[in-house]
Amino acid sequence: MQDAEKLAKQQKLWNLMDQDMRIDLDSLTRAFAHHLEYNVCKYRESIKGGDIYQALAFTVRDFLIDRFNETQREIREQKARRVYYLSMEFLMGKLLETNLVNLGVKAIVEQSLAQIGYDLQEIVKYEPDAGLGNGGLGRLAACFLDSVSAMNLPVSGASIRYEFGIFNQNIINGHQKESPDNWLTHGNPWEIRRDDIMYPVHFYGQAEQFVDARGHVRHRWIPGETIMAQAYDLLVPGYDTRMVNNLRLWASRASDEFNFEYFNHGDYIRAVEDKQRSESISKVLYPNENIQQGKELRLKQEYLLVSATVQDALATFIAEEGENFDRLSERVFMQLNDTHPALAVSELMRLLVDRYSINWEAAWELTTRVFAYTNHTVLPEALEKWDLGMFENLLPRHIQIIYEINSRFLNEMRERGANPDELQRLSIIEEGAPRRVRMANLAFVGSSAVNGVAALHTEIIKNNTFAHFHKFFPERIQNKTNGITHRRWIVSSNPELSALISEAIGIEWIKDLAKLRDLDALAHDSAFQEKWRQIKRLNKEKLGHILQFECGINPDPDSLFDIQVKRIHEYKRQHLNILRVIADYQAMKANPDREYTPRTVIFAGKAAPGYLRAKNIIKLIHSVADIINHDPEVSDRLKVAFLPNYRVSLAERIFPAAELSEQISTAGMEASGTGNMKFMLNGALTVGTLDGANIEIKEEVGDENIYIFGKTVEELDLIRAGYDPLRICNQTPPIKQVMDALYGNYFNLNEPGLFHELHQTLLFGGDYYFLMADFMDYVAIQEQIGTDYRNKADWTAKSIYNTARSGKFSSDRTIGQYAAEIWHTRPIHLSPPRISAHHKA
Repeated sequence: MQDAEKLAKQQKLWNLMDQDMRIDLDSLTRAFAHHLEYNVCKYRESIKGGDIYQALAFTVRDFLIDRFNETQREIREQKARRVYYLSMEFLMGKLLETNLVNLGVKAIVEQSLAQIGYDLQEIVKYEPDAGLGNGGLGRLAACFLDSVSAMNLPVSGASIRYEFGIFNQNIINGHQKESPDNWLTHGNPWEIRRDDIMYPVHFYGQAEQFVDARGHVRHRWIPGETIMAQAYDLLVPGYDTRMVNNLRLWASRASDEFNFEYFNHGDYIRAVEDKQRSESISKVLYPNENIQQGKELRLKQEYLLVSATVQDALATFIAEEGENFDRLSERVFMQLNDTHPALAVSELMRLLVDRYSINWEAAWELTTRVFAYTNHTVLPEALEKWDLGMFENLLPRHIQIIYEINSRFLNEMRERGANPDELQRLSIIEEGAPRRVRMANLAFVGSSAVNGVAALHTEIIKNNTFAHFHKFFPERIQNKTNGITHRRWIVSSNPELSALISEAIGIEWIKDLAKLRDLDALAHDSAFQEKWRQIKRLNKEKLGHILQFECGINPDPDSLFDIQVKRIHEYKRQHLNILRVIADYQAMKANPDREYTPRTVIFAGKAAPGYLRAKNIIKLIHSVADIINHDPEVSDRLKVAFLPNYRVSLAERIFPAAELSEQISTAGMEASGTGNMKFMLNGALTVGTLDGANIEIKEEVGDENIYIFGKTVEELDLIRAGYDPLRICNQTPPIKQVMDALYGNYFNLNEPGLFHELHQTLLFGGDYYFLMADFMDYVAIQEQIGTDYRNKADWTAKSIYNTARSGKFSSDRTIGQYAAEIWHTRPIHLSPPRISAHHKA
């Protein structure tokens, strides 16, 4: 009777919890005022702009929690297959504005803030970028989270709660200097700390055999160190749906908050050091791997992510299904975003075999049905390999499991006719000095599907990177061309253009980006073109203010905004771009009356702290900019700028202003790229090589609306053996003039010799990225672009066509393919959002 009475009382609480939160002006304003007073703890006279942001974030988070709890309940009741998207990076950026757009309450919030004297666009500036990623890999993962929620798919992200994100880039005398990105200085109102979700994560120690009570030989790991993984959730709403998924971030914590054994014996320092060492694992994104401690810390981070996530997935599965592991692959799936989380394969095997006593064959069958792997690179140095000695010391039980996986796999390959050379390439263990663990091979062997991220990239991994695997598993490799979330990259970041599009073709394109194709009919409409140009000019003026503040230049908004923004790397060839600018400058100086379409050439991007040549390219850009921008003969026609500290929020200002998108990587080296898609969506024309997703952009937009140059993959293969960059330079006067200026310190009189190493690499070091081979073709296509830009009507039509034909590159399309062809999961049925139409943003 007492239990029944208690249950009846609890039911009252549950009924109250299940009531839907109202999202209207009055309810939102009341909730906001409550959070401002009781969560931010402010009284009237002490309120600042940052307090308004914090209170607003807490208010919006309440609505997210309401829908997240509903989502979790429906996933459980509908027995859906949960997908876990494991990635070491999630470059989320700022969350407030996109959350408001997806919830459909941006207009209500703007009205609510206006009533109390605040402007949403000013409040948004107080939010820091969540810099939990380095570049495209992390931004792609963030776009995918937006899409899975928009499509009602039960997908959770999994990553690490780095206390310090991607470094802040400071430019001092043209040199990149790094400083910590302490994005959590003022806390994070979006995150939910889950004190009830913690898992032990082990390191070091030894693995041993023993005989259990039933006489079976078993294995166990006796760790030398144990930390705890603490869960934090960021909630991600879908557009025009009640679906809210989560990004679960793991922070390392000491297994004992304080070791009193040390303290009681007077060793206070050691007690504190143990705690600090445990918590340092999730301290910083991408430790310096140039030293042994950095490599070990990086491997610890990867294992922290996979161990916590796999334990969490199994705990959720057991709570819903019991230990009925026959149903594991029906309820659980894990997508490995690149090789970094590949340890999840051996971790799931360890738990199934060692903890749950499942025999090896059955455990392996379950494991290979649970995983899929996305490859993001064809560069050999980017395919992770770990020194076997370090790996065995840190994860002694995992190396045993990997040896066993490898032995069984190679035996199977021998039986299928693999020769010794093929076996060596297929092996998870790379022989040599030192022996190493190949994480890409482990991910491939343990996965039911492997995918590339653009059509060309997928063909390269079939025929090159994983050619020996593809021979034996011809159905395993698939293509899933990357995409972007247009809710952030045009709806939120380019509201004026979004409004114009909606006025012209309706709002359905926000739900289905393919409907942008309806803009084709307006490409040559003069009135529509004029509105289009006005919006582009407005966005250029906005970016011009940033350039004036950050770089000290005042660009002409009528000049061609020619932009290359991405991680600084030789294969992305920012140095080809700046060398072309030098060639333009030299031609203008030699012939001042030469017709030249005014340009503002803009760069942005960070170089890895240990990548000295990439940092030297940044210095070269600044040195060239300093000369050109102060030369009165050319500065009215050509300006060069490098925007420091590239990040998501800065990108949201850059893409709407761009007119020319530089996608000039060496053919065959860029897996996909997503910046090219963001530029295209906002009406920029692409100049690029036939590389990555450029090929598919060309197919969508048409040859007449894109500028393609340079050697193809096949052409580079033909010239590679006899390639002589010095001969090309000496036989081509414009190239030689540029390279002589580089060597002769023309742009660096105060720092002679600064660019000699770059000069030597290009002319005497093999020019691995084929700048000399593509240089004159690049100069020629840029001259054509300058001519075409002067015809405003034709250029505007090309711009409209680019936006109109960008529908394929929605991450909704990509995610739909993952869900149908790899994850085999279905949308969750939820009631529609209950917000009045006139309240929607």
